[in-house]
Amino acid sequence: MSDNYDIDKLLEELFPEGIEAAFADLEETEQDKAPASPSPARAKPLQPETPRAAAGRAPVQPRAAEPRAAAPRPAKPRTPQAPRPAEPQAVQPAPSGRQAEPQEAPAQPEERSAPPVRQPEQETVPPAEDTPSAEETKAVSAPAGANTGRVTTGHTGLVKLFHHADSHAEKKGRPLDEYVRLRDEKELGDELEERDFRPIRQRRDGRTGLLGGFMYAAFVICLSVILACAAWMAASDVLALNKDDVSAFITLPEEIFHDKQVDVYDADGQVTGTKTVQAADMSRVASLLKDAGIIQYKGLFELYAGISDADVKVDPGTYELTTDYDYRALVKKMTIGSEAMLTTKITFPEGLSIDQIFQKLEDNRICSVEDLQETAANYNYSYSFLEDVPEQGDVHRLEGFLFPDTYEFYQGEQASSAINRFLRNFHYKLTADMLTQAKDLNLTLREVVTVASMIEKEAANDEERAAIAAVIYNRMRAGMPLQIDATVLYALGDWSATIDADALAYNSPYNTYLFSGLPAGPICNPGMASIRAALQPARSDNLYYALDTATGTHRFFNNYNEFAAFTATQDYG
Repeated sequence: MSDNYDIDKLLEELFPEGIEAAFADLEETEQDKAPASPSPARAKPLQPETPRAAAGRAPVQPRAAEPRAAAPRPAKPRTPQAPRPAEPQAVQPAPSGRQAEPQEAPAQPEERSAPPVRQPEQETVPPAEDTPSAEETKAVSAPAGANTGRVTTGHTGLVKLFHHADSHAEKKGRPLDEYVRLRDEKELGDELEERDFRPIRQRRDGRTGLLGGFMYAAFVICLSVILACAAWMAASDVLALNKDDVSAFITLPEEIFHDKQVDVYDADGQVTGTKTVQAADMSRVASLLKDAGIIQYKGLFELYAGISDADVKVDPGTYELTTDYDYRALVKKMTIGSEAMLTTKITFPEGLSIDQIFQKLEDNRICSVEDLQETAANYNYSYSFLEDVPEQGDVHRLEGFLFPDTYEFYQGEQASSAINRFLRNFHYKLTADMLTQAKDLNLTLREVVTVASMIEKEAANDEERAAIAAVIYNRMRAGMPLQIDATVLYALGDWSATIDADALAYNSPYNTYLFSGLPAGPICNPGMASIRAALQPARSDNLYYALDTATGTHRFFNNYNEFAAFTATQDYG
């Protein structure tokens, strides 16, 4: 017999008239013998009266079904069994060909005695060709609390097999007759398969839960380690911890800065207005720092810059930065005046014009001439000595006040800051005595500086400065044109030009050959010696001076004839 033995086929062979008729007959018998009160529980299946015939015997022909109106047949004796509260048992089919419906156990059973049942004699019956033997029948898996065992020969094996089919039908949620009907109509398909008769394997919930918990714990630990490592790496960059020693020069050019409107707050924290400031492109700044090896994470620095408003704190320039600086220190170091900003010392001699000073600043990469000219023309400096300067818009309005000296500039310094260094130095050099002396001469400070600028360009040495100042004042009092060659060269904008008739005729308010009195303004930035000479001229009546080419100094004259005779002996070509 194969493992896939069809239970329906077996029931059909044992009950040709149908299992329903057999159960119906069994129900009539049970009703005849049942007392007034119902039994406590479904009884255990009855044992057959005689064992099955030997092998080769023809199948047992069941008695023909009697009409329902006939008198009830006496019930077969059955062995009383203790009821099983946890498990309903299948009813043993009667010898009749009819089938009885399964009967539900009453709600309040009463115990009753049953007549003893004669035990059938056991005999060894060789298995028929179409009947499953005990060795071929597989173990049946019963519901919880039910007995399990192998299907034996005879009616006992049939009862156990039928009991399993009944339990299976109840487990599927269908009554037995419904199950039989659906089975006949092939609607259940393969619901009852070979696996339904196999022993139930032990559940693995415990082992699965332990493994799942272990995997979850391992995942949490790994994720925590990864996050901790990422946090440590980020903190090392932000706080400059355990970083390799790297030093680099970082230049923030003017091109990465743009105008930005920011709010202005009062002492109470209330917004009182807005102002325009220079803001840097922090993405470019972060790229420069990353490329130089100062920081490791560009995005992290941009995030910090956005939180701390670093874009309006940094300034153009060149800075010497190292990996010892954390993010906060890097922003602080990239400002004008910090010790990290690269500086350049430049010496400006006396007598340079404002154009020459601006060009020298650009040559040393401090700032561009264009920015310097824009600042000089329009920036408002609040020094008192600038009260007499022309209105804004004139590039040369600060001429004469850029005091010559040695300065230390930052690389990429702002033009306003660079110019302010000169003006601040002039302010510190100016004294109250100088202002008093200018007043005694009936001159403004700017007029004194203008005289000093001409002395600076004409004098060959310090001893000549006061004498040249005297000639200038004497000619001004006499109403004579000053006729100083340096003013013509300044008007031409070329200090190497040749003084000829065309140059002398050049129409400019700075040309002292054409216009009497002082030129329109200073023609250079004089030193302190020339300023003092302008304030303290020599006592003389000289009106002329000329260069002695042999000595490189000047000769002074109080009349024109002597002056003309001397110049005739000199070769000024």
